[in-house]
Order: sequence, then structure tokens, then C-alpha cells
Amino acid sequence: MSTPQPRAHVERIPAYVPGRPPTTRPGTTTYKLSSNENPYPPLPGVVEAAHRAVDTMNRYPDMGSTLLYAGLSDRLGVPVEDLAAGTGSVALIYQLLTAYCDPGDEVVHAWRSFEAYPIAITSAGAVSVRVPVDADGRHDLDAMAAAVTDRTRVVMVCTPNNPTGPSVTQSELDAFLARVPSHVLVVVDEAYLEFVRMDDAVDGLATYRGRPNVVLFRTFSKAYGLAGFRVGYAVAPAPVAAALRAVSLPFGVSTVAQVAAVASLDAEQALLERVDALVVERDRVVEGLRQVGWRVPSPQGNFVWFDLGARTAAFAAAAEEAGIVVRPFAGEGCRVSIGEDEANTRLVDVAARFGPDGDVAPL
Repeated sequence: MSTPQPRAHVERIPAYVPGRPPTTRPGTTTYKLSSNENPYPPLPGVVEAAHRAVDTMNRYPDMGSTLLYAGLSDRLGVPVEDLAAGTGSVALIYQLLTAYCDPGDEVVHAWRSFEAYPIAITSAGAVSVRVPVDADGRHDLDAMAAAVTDRTRVVMVCTPNNPTGPSVTQSELDAFLARVPSHVLVVVDEAYLEFVRMDDAVDGLATYRGRPNVVLFRTFSKAYGLAGFRVGYAVAPAPVAAALRAVSLPFGVSTVAQVAAVASLDAEQALLERVDALVVERDRVVEGLRQVGWRVPSPQGNFVWFDLGARTAAFAAAAEEAGIVVRPFAGEGCRVSIGEDEANTRLVDVAARFGPDGDVAPL
């Protein structure tokens, strides 16, 4: 007897592997450094605003995200018509591919890069064209430009790149965009933009204003610490933003999430102070790793990358033994979030014992 079958490409969708939480260990404080979460509690006023919003949970959310769009429009200096919200920036990836890709169309992106890219691309029935990052974990934009064909509809530029850490520069991005046909959408995925500290950093807003095929993806999950509420947004030319809104899940961004995001925008000064503190910790970790012989890619997000190859599982196990959980990518390396000060210190200690080339020493 025949049974209902999903579309053929559904069986090819890779599984998303979330960061695993730590196992409780009596007498030891354990830390989750596997999901690039902000270790700080919500910003002042955000919890209170969210609690007030809960009182209206019997009502549907504002499908137009009116207050959120108004707050973003004012903060960024962009028209409301150029904004589209989603349940995290990952939802916007799905929305954009749904709106712009037919089955068999190609999407070019660096690899390794954000794990959700090939999942969303395959879900849309499109073809994932993976261009290897270079030895320093950076986008090879020349190779990505060369990979664009007449079947390419979208290019993803993740900057800073998750999980390897480096960002592209504005000069590199401009040169790349000059080589991409104007009918191809280029997504500049800026989930970690608040953590960037580098010369010639990408100015996403100026780039989108100057090119009708550039889309920015941003999120409240990382720097703003609202990962549990799932709020992301796109800044795009009005026709692209309209297409993203057209294919969005109705009422997808909850009332509580919208209110918390607006309250977080109002508390931006406190946010920036926390981001600065995380950047200081990131720099301390990198300096500590370099002092014990590690060469890690230049991190511009709130995480560091260990290129470990076959030693990946052993490093993850050594970290867990020390009470910290990292995110291993089998056979490639580990991404480790910048977390609480004690967790970061433990990471450097684990890396020192493990060594960049040798076996792990015992605790």
C-alpha cells in the first residue's frame, strides 16, 4: 500500500545540531559555551516590559510589528518599508530563499559558515554551492565570485563568519559586489556586528543604500541577549523587504518578543557597555591562547574557533571534563563562545593542557 511521501529533497536536508547544555556536576559550576549566547541577564527594563506584555497573551501579536519597525526605523535611519522581521535572523534565510529561489537554483556561500545555510537552501529545493574558507577561516570572496553562474540567485556573506570568526572588510566587500550580477541578491549576514573591532569594517547600512541587490540580516539574539525570544530583522530595498514580509509566517514574532526588542533598543547604552566587556574578555582569551602556542583566526564575533581536524572530539571531551561545553564540528574544529570570566579562564587552561599539536595533559 502506498503512503504519503515528502518531496524528494526533504530527505536530503541536513540536521541542525544545536549547542548542547552542560551536564550538572555536584560541587562544580558548569558553563555552556556552545551556542554563542550572551552570558549577561536581560538589559534593565526589558524583563519588566516583557512581563507587562504577558498580560495580553490572549490576543494575537501585532502582525505588522508596528512598534518594532518604528523603533528600528528611528535607530537605523531607514524607511519602515525597508524592514522585515522574523523569528530570529535564521527565519529570514528561509523567507528569502522561499521568495527568490526555484528548485534547482543555486545559492553560493562560504564553508564552513553558518550551519543553517545548507539546511535552508535544501529545504527550498535549491542547490548549495559551498566555497571553502581560506586557511585563516576567512571568506574567499574571489572564489565565491567565480562560483556565481547563471543559476545563482542568492549569495550569503556571513560577517563575522560563524563559526570561524573573521569578518570581511568594506574594501573586500565592495570589490566582491562589483563582480556580482545586479539580479543576484547578496545577503550580508551581520548577526554579530556589534562585536566587530577592526579597521575598514563593513558599513552594512551604507552598502545596502548604495546597491539595490544587498540585504542585511541582523538579530536581537546575540548582543542584545534575546536568544530565547527569537527576533531578527532584515534591512533591504523596499521590494525585497516586501517579498520577505509576504512569505513570512503570520503572527510569527510574538508580542512579548516585539516588546522586549523595543525595550532593548531603548537600553542601547547599557547594551554597548556589555558588548565592550565581552570584547575585552574575547581579547583576553585570544592573548592567553597565543601565549600557549595556539594560532586562532582573528575573532570578530563573541566566539573563538579552534581548527582541530581529527582532534576535535578529544578537545571537546577535555573541555567538558573541565566543566565547559563547546560546540564541536566533527573532524573540523570547535567553536567556543565567550562567556563568564571563569568559563573563559577554564578554556585557556584546557587549551594550554591540550596544546596546539600534542596530546591533552591530565587535570
